[in-house]
Amino acid sequence: MTEGIKQAELVAKDPKANHFDKQFVLEPIDAKRLAMLVGPYDDNLKQIEQRIGVSIRNRGNEFAVSGEVKAVESVVALLVQLYEETNNRREIEPEFIHVSLQESGMQELAEELDRKTINTLSSAQEDQVQGNGAIRTYKRNIKPRGKNQKKYVNAILDYDIGFGIGPAGTGKTFLAVACAVSSLMSNQVSRILLVRPAVEAGEKLGFLPGDLAQKIDPYLRPLYDALYEMMGVERVNKLIERNVIEVAPLAYMRGRTLNDSFIILDESQNTTITQMKMFLTRIGFGSTAIITGDITQIDLPKGERSGLVHAKQVLSGVEGISFIEFSSRDVVRHPLVQSIVDAYAKSERVKNERVGGNAD
Repeated sequence: MTEGIKQAELVAKDPKANHFDKQFVLEPIDAKRLAMLVGPYDDNLKQIEQRIGVSIRNRGNEFAVSGEVKAVESVVALLVQLYEETNNRREIEPEFIHVSLQESGMQELAEELDRKTINTLSSAQEDQVQGNGAIRTYKRNIKPRGKNQKKYVNAILDYDIGFGIGPAGTGKTFLAVACAVSSLMSNQVSRILLVRPAVEAGEKLGFLPGDLAQKIDPYLRPLYDALYEMMGVERVNKLIERNVIEVAPLAYMRGRTLNDSFIILDESQNTTITQMKMFLTRIGFGSTAIITGDITQIDLPKGERSGLVHAKQVLSGVEGISFIEFSSRDVVRHPLVQSIVDAYAKSERVKNERVGGNAD
């Protein structure tokens, strides 16, 4: 049978929301080629979903694409093209998907549609988030509290790189770990990496006793605690042994390319500009990176500028990167924590006003 496609008409699911659905059948039926097209654990389809903001469903050679009309038509054409490529290739890699998206002009289409306005979740994201907005993890579901936490979780689902900036107790790290665990459960990523500046003022690991893991364990304890709560100690330890969960000091990230990973950089206010740039350029295909930090608690040496503060200024207008900022109102710990955060903020404002007045 010759190469071909049988298409149904474009159906308007919600014309007001510009949401359409199109079904089609790829021919000839070839299980091996279809498996190559969708990728392991449907990774290729997920990559297209995340980049273009559509939902792709398939059963064998029967496919359905839902989303904005331009995106639907473009994705159908891309899938037909990729299916033809399976006749000449041994594998459809994430890099090949990336290049195909660029060559087809779909990167510009994604920017035109502006993913921030697309409210539909991909099928993989629907697996992660329950109807009440809770994030699925092994031991329990984690529900965001308040408007900012919900925005933060949605940003993690929608963007490849996201920043969560705000005071202690606002759930930045905990929710990031929950999303990482959920992504691992739904096979969106193959591993989780936990990264943190190991020593607040310079990462001098050699002065700490023990091997690498023992040196950095105290600094990663909040991340471990969150993992234990969502996965259980035994499962976490087994996954660490298999390197499915990896802990690494920021200094050891140089030179690596991280594909199919969920990466969390915690306490990022204590990174230098060079370290932050190095970390952000490690991100590979199929990966999500979440950077959390509190710019009011910078422990870098005097005169050293925070990489988090610099990144906020430099990257705030870059398409595909989200910034969610928390305030004392988002604190979910003891009520006194909110009062403490406010008191320190007030003290800092008074100090700055005095300095400014003296300068005049």
